Amino acid sequence: MKRLKGKVAIVTGAGSGIGRATAELFAEEGAKVVVAEYDPVGGSETVALIKEAGGDAIFVRVDVSKSAEVQHLMKATLDAYGKINVLFNNAGILTFGSVLETDEETWDRMMAINLKGVFLCSKYAIPHMIAAGGGSIINASSSTGAYLANGGSVAYVASKGGVTLLTRCMAIDHAKDGVRVNAIAPGPTDTPMLRKILSPEMLAKFAATFPAKRLGSPREQANAVLFLASDESSFVTGHVMAVDGAQTVQVGQLQ
Repeated sequence: MKRLKGKVAIVTGAGSGIGRATAELFAEEGAKVVVAEYDPVGGSETVALIKEAGGDAIFVRVDVSKSAEVQHLMKATLDAYGKINVLFNNAGILTFGSVLETDEETWDRMMAINLKGVFLCSKYAIPHMIAAGGGSIINASSSTGAYLANGGSVAYVASKGGVTLLTRCMAIDHAKDGVRVNAIAPGPTDTPMLRKILSPEMLAKFAATFPAKRLGSPREQANAVLFLASDESSFVTGHVMAVDGAQTVQVGQLQ
């Protein structure tokens, strides 16, 4: 359908998982894609996959918690493609621990990447979206942080709770500018990041507690992001979309 034909999209954290799946799908749908990633190996691999499939993409290395690097990302995008229409703030990290188990350095790093990164990328993209006649920002929240509290991962949940409310505030502020701001709230998804933290046995046990009895796939999350990025959702802003196999509507799902 080429739902993003003629649009320029930035995807942060696009070196693997949901970010890579979304970057590939955006390119399939006609977008010129900026693969924004801290890991040069993963970022370059994503660009190669897009180009092999006939798409158009560039890689820009960025630490989304650094203002100067985010500004460079926007400049590199404009230099390559001339405008910014879509931003998927996907870059994020995950750690576990209660308040007592979480040290200050871990807390600060979680907030810097998961929350400040969304703030900075949006701050420096929005003026260019307005100049282009409007745009769409999609933020990666989480089922834990948007709808649930999950003991044992306080820094992660707090950061994603911040992303949820930041999404809603930006939607109010920039509706008049033609810039829509939404978020997805993924349930547990089968990504390299999750597999680094949980063993296959733990993943299977975890998935069995949800109504869908399985983990989501990165492509399933990307499909939701595509809808929010496209003109099909032109009257949708300030929304946080659960993509979680009914996780958040099941009572006692995290026990």
